[in-house]
Amino acid sequence: MSEGPNTTHAALTTRFSKLVGVRLPVVQTGMGWVSGATLTAATANAGGLGILASATMTFDELDDAITRVAAATDAPFGVNLLPAQADLDRGLGLMEERGVAVASFAGPPSAKVVTRLNDAGIHTMVTVGARRHAEKMAGLGVACIIAQGGEGGGHTGAVPTSLLVPDVADAVGAGTTAGPTGDGVIVLGAGGYRDGRGLVAALAQGADGIAMGTRFLLTAESGVPDEIKAIYLKTPVTGTVRTTAIDGAPQRVIATDVIAALESGIAPVRVANALRNALKFRALTGTSMKDLITTGLAMRKNQDLTWAQLAMAANAPMLTKAAMVDGQAEVGILPTGQVVGVIDSLPRVAEVLGDIVTEAEATLERLAG
Repeated sequence: MSEGPNTTHAALTTRFSKLVGVRLPVVQTGMGWVSGATLTAATANAGGLGILASATMTFDELDDAITRVAAATDAPFGVNLLPAQADLDRGLGLMEERGVAVASFAGPPSAKVVTRLNDAGIHTMVTVGARRHAEKMAGLGVACIIAQGGEGGGHTGAVPTSLLVPDVADAVGAGTTAGPTGDGVIVLGAGGYRDGRGLVAALAQGADGIAMGTRFLLTAESGVPDEIKAIYLKTPVTGTVRTTAIDGAPQRVIATDVIAALESGIAPVRVANALRNALKFRALTGTSMKDLITTGLAMRKNQDLTWAQLAMAANAPMLTKAAMVDGQAEVGILPTGQVVGVIDSLPRVAEVLGDIVTEAEATLERLAG
């Protein structure tokens, strides 16, 4: 089933690729409504780590997606989860039963969840935007930390990747005493990566690989409608904005009329619209009202959200679905990293990873020379 490249340079076989069992130290992130079975399997077969986005799936849909990926590849893959989602326990049980290699989280999982995953032999991967968050996750015993800089798409921090990655690597990476084994946590860089030069840069800054979202969104195997991909390809580097108007948390998206309207809207109206979206999201994911409330309260406690932010929390997935699934850019949002401005093609995933390896090896040879 494998169709991707093999590395020939020793520097491209990292602690991450050895731990997870992939050929290339490259992760395709779990993007809601985007990272389905087709894209995840394509990434796995091409040598990277593909990750299913489960938060926008029902349990049965996740079950089916895992089955489809496992049937399409014999390579490891992962599942992205929300730390406070109502069916987390059930999802973890499914992953244990199916032998999924990696559980990734965009927010902080509990110590109990990390311990459970470690005991099951599933590697825990958590995305952070600050050094202190990386240190906290390392203390819980996670296997891998994705340090995502402000250039990244979707929910993202303010610290640039070029500053965050080496800072996190210095704090908890190789050569430190962090992590459960005392030899440092595996660190991946995210935010602004698209090619082999970026991979080499991340390695030079102390990372063990890179994670990418936008680059994988803009591939042939991505299920995003063609008309939406066309908008992405036309977007310049300066065509994105980091806004809190969507769901109360900073999120990088393409600057559209929808975003301008959200930012200029009256707060009570935004909250009321978000509450309606929460009910729609509940129906789509099969979440009961009781579980929706329980999840919301857990999010408020764990993420220190205000009531207004909590009420808006379902805005992002529903507005993303409008564009990424329904193709309605005029009413939806377009999450993206700034790297969108330097991407101008829709290659197959195997081509993306093949080009990354070729360019990374050439860059390493040039530097050695």
